[in-house]
Amino acid sequence: MRFLLFRVLGRRIKAIPYMLRDKSVPKRKKAVVVFGVIYLLSPIQVIPPVLFPVGQLDSLVLWIWILWYLKDELDKYWLGEKQQDYSKKFRNKTVIHDVDYEIKDKKDEK
Repeated sequence: MRFLLFRVLGRRIKAIPYMLRDKSVPKRKKAVVVFGVIYLLSPIQVIPPVLFPVGQLDSLVLWIWILWYLKDELDKYWLGEKQQDYSKKFRNKTVIHDVDYEIKDKKDEK
């Protein structure tokens, strides 16, 4: 059971870059991850050391919360449930290559 928990956490962490690259994910969810990275690398502690006197324990608690908060979104990437959204990629693109087509007038068909 313990190993399953670590495996799930590892896969969710590995799914973060894919989530950040996806344009369909709301910016607020991406901002949570960016804030977590900045807090992890920052020497400034927002949470007072009185609550978490052991070094980076506050960062660990923050990242556990971030992974819990984004669990549904991150699970889409490693479980294969995330469908690619091509609507933004091909927006306003009307050129079709390598296709033969012919336009017929209705008058010519009769």
